[in-house]
Amino acid sequence: MTGFPEGLQTFLADTEFADADCVPLPGDASFRRYFRLRRRCGESAMLMHAPPPHEDPRPFLAVARWLEDTGLRAPHILAENASAGWVLLEDFGDHRLREWVDAHSHDEGRLYKTAVDTLVRLHGVPPGPFAAYDLAEYQREAGLFTEWFCPRAGLTVDERGWRDAWDVVLAPVLSRQQPGVVVLKDYHAENIMLPPDGTQGLIDFQDAVVGHPAYDLVSLLQDARRDVSPALEQAMLARYIAATDSGQEFEADYACLGAQRNAKIVGIFTRLAQRDGKARYLELIPRVWGLLERDLTHPALRPVAAWFADNIPPNVRSAAKGQLG
Repeated sequence: MTGFPEGLQTFLADTEFADADCVPLPGDASFRRYFRLRRRCGESAMLMHAPPPHEDPRPFLAVARWLEDTGLRAPHILAENASAGWVLLEDFGDHRLREWVDAHSHDEGRLYKTAVDTLVRLHGVPPGPFAAYDLAEYQREAGLFTEWFCPRAGLTVDERGWRDAWDVVLAPVLSRQQPGVVVLKDYHAENIMLPPDGTQGLIDFQDAVVGHPAYDLVSLLQDARRDVSPALEQAMLARYIAATDSGQEFEADYACLGAQRNAKIVGIFTRLAQRDGKARYLELIPRVWGLLERDLTHPALRPVAAWFADNIPPNVRSAAKGQLG
């Protein structure tokens, strides 16, 4: 197959999709590539190519199998050659929650309720054998903000003060995330599929860790890629709290993890533009920055809010709410 990765036909030779039509699909922000395979009988499958050394499909395979064993809707693995980066998996179809609710606004509430209920189910089982989402990882992610955004904005900032502020803010969050739940890390409207059977399918979960139950809820309701109204966010947050009896401090932890995640995303989107030449991600920063500013108004984030007041001038903050050029 001209223009396709080397080894594709060799991998498919021992599967039912050896003679299937193969169509490349749009990529994401990684080195992974996806293809849809369709047999003459109409049966289809997804093919993921996650080639080493830039990618490693083994974490994806481990989480997919754990989720499926737990009763959640991860794509079934049909075949794999992890060392070569090939994975053949169930095809969930073309409908993502993001595009569906943008085109069918009357379905938004129902579909977000189902997405929240999926988290309730996920958090109701013992966590899987995955790495801990610990302070070092929270700090590494938060550090992407000062590493990438601040230099691009022409700022020299107090990096030690940034770390110290997060140490204070995250200490109580970490104390309340034990024993932890499985955190999918990128649980949002573009990673929730709507298969033809009426369920919701999970994708892009290879970075799963064991952490705080508020993290994936923040990822869903403070979405970097689509607007979720404050009213819907509050309704879904209340739905989760009612279903899990999460305690009085859950909303504070939600705000803290929202600020940490949104600061991280601002750093990542800046890096994608500056290092990788993917300037389109700059267009998403205003939404994320607005969410970050809102999170910073919570009393639990006073140390980080004070750092912003001291290090990020008002004109930079205003520009970030518009568009960083």
